[in-house]
Amino acid sequence: MQHEGNPKVRATIYLPLDVLNEARDAAVHLAGYPARLTLTQLAENALRAELRRLKALYNEGQDFPRRDEELRGGRPIAA
Repeated sequence: MQHEGNPKVRATIYLPLDVLNEARDAAVHLAGYPARLTLTQLAENALRAELRRLKALYNEGQDFPRRDEELRGGRPIAA
């Protein structure tokens, strides 16, 4: 689902290795016809679905208020 007027930007997130590997496997398996799925599309679809769920559960289905500042980084994850 392409949203016109919304440029894509790079975001760095940390995921459990098993979740990332399963997502990569799905994207490779579904890359061809008819799904033509990419890892980016899979992640965007998942985030949009979870945001819809969270809005319905915690904010009466409405968009969350805009933040006043950027997110602060948390503690570094041990390597």
